Amino acid sequence: MKKALLAIAAVALVATACGQNKKNKTTETEAQSKILVAYFSATGTTEAVAKQLAEVTEGTLYEIKPEVRYTEADLDWRNADSRSSVEMKDTTSRPSIVKDLNDLDQYETVYIGFPVWWYTAPTIINTFLDSYDLSGKTVIFFATSGGSDLEKANAQFKKQYPSLNWKEGKTLNGATKEDIAAWVKTL
Repeated sequence: MKKALLAIAAVALVATACGQNKKNKTTETEAQSKILVAYFSATGTTEAVAKQLAEVTEGTLYEIKPEVRYTEADLDWRNADSRSSVEMKDTTSRPSIVKDLNDLDQYETVYIGFPVWWYTAPTIINTFLDSYDLSGKTVIFFATSGGSDLEKANAQFKKQYPSLNWKEGKTLNGATKEDIAAWVKTL
């Protein structure tokens, strides 16, 4: 009888421990799913940083994709008639994006990455912000740039979207995973 009770107690203990372990894994998964790292990258530079940020934050990586990809000619900032030049001259420009982000509600923090164009974010970022409801979420920019910072983009978007909970973004040119982790800890 004692052996039977000990066996039942052991089974109950193991079942409780397994259930607790499963509960901890669920909590870890839920914590990871609360961060979205959305990015637009025309040449792959911002994408590389976004991938590192997603690893550091254990967030979900999401590419903001234009319906029509940018070509090298589209990105020629020296040509006033190039696609990027035309879009950036028109503050109301909203390049079409592929709208395939279906589960934004689950995220509490949304990092948004982009290359700096003409000292600010490409207008495709406005398309993303206009396409999805980011109310109640913390929004943080990160960017790559040949020499510009995010000061103008931060100010512009705080003015255009005042209801969003903004945190100051950062330019992450050449940032290592350690640099990104240190920045994330300051937020």
